[in-house]
Amino acid sequence: MSNLQPIGFFDSGVGGTSVWKEVVQLLPHENTIYLADSKHAPYGRKSKDEITKLCIKNTDYLLSRGCKLIAVPCNTATTNSISYLREHYDVPFIGIEPAIKPAALNSATGKIGILATQGTLSSELFNRTQKAFTKDVNTIEIVGTGIVELIESGKKDSEEMRDLLVSITEPFMISGIDYLVLGCSHYPYIKDILQELLPSRVKIIDSGAAVARQTLHILKEFNILNNQTALGHHELYSNLNTQVLDLLTVEVNNRRVDYLDF
Repeated sequence: MSNLQPIGFFDSGVGGTSVWKEVVQLLPHENTIYLADSKHAPYGRKSKDEITKLCIKNTDYLLSRGCKLIAVPCNTATTNSISYLREHYDVPFIGIEPAIKPAALNSATGKIGILATQGTLSSELFNRTQKAFTKDVNTIEIVGTGIVELIESGKKDSEEMRDLLVSITEPFMISGIDYLVLGCSHYPYIKDILQELLPSRVKIIDSGAAVARQTLHILKEFNILNNQTALGHHELYSNLNTQVLDLLTVEVNNRRVDYLDF
């Protein structure tokens, strides 16, 4: 395996670009290929078998393009299917999980909020993680119904989104949380609105930076870190709406956004 081969990413749409950008920032010399499976978004409403089949399809394409490592910046895909992928493929996988541990350990009120998809909240992996770190913490879990669809439609800053988030955040307001964990890769794109709506004491955290650090760790462990001095090249594909994918990644250089039927 060549160190120059790309890192592959797939997500249930454009949301995983929030994590992809963290990786690109930390590892500017790595080449990447990103798949936005927007045609099948959101994964959070699908069964575990459906999610796994989509993950297999995405993985097979990325491996056909020679990816040396595959990052899955999708909480629903990770919590439902990452174990299957690791068992059936030789390439290293990087998953993502809601940042429950740091929220629980640092909470002063003993109350944390978790905003995620139904697929993530109902998964075995999520429930194991929650039980491991929240024995003395009260968790308020809310399904972010409708958020992914609005972001995929290019409406992340719309009044429609704000109205939806006013309703969604009400239980967090009532409960007195001091940490809000974002359990979907799409949700960092609405972080500013959430911060405006919630009390200033509430800290909002996601897992993007942690995924980037883990990616660096695995690249070093497998001795596949790209040590070239040139900046990496990035191919980003959507099977539905390339315009939204383009707008969300416009600040990254050396990138190409295109349609791919996958």
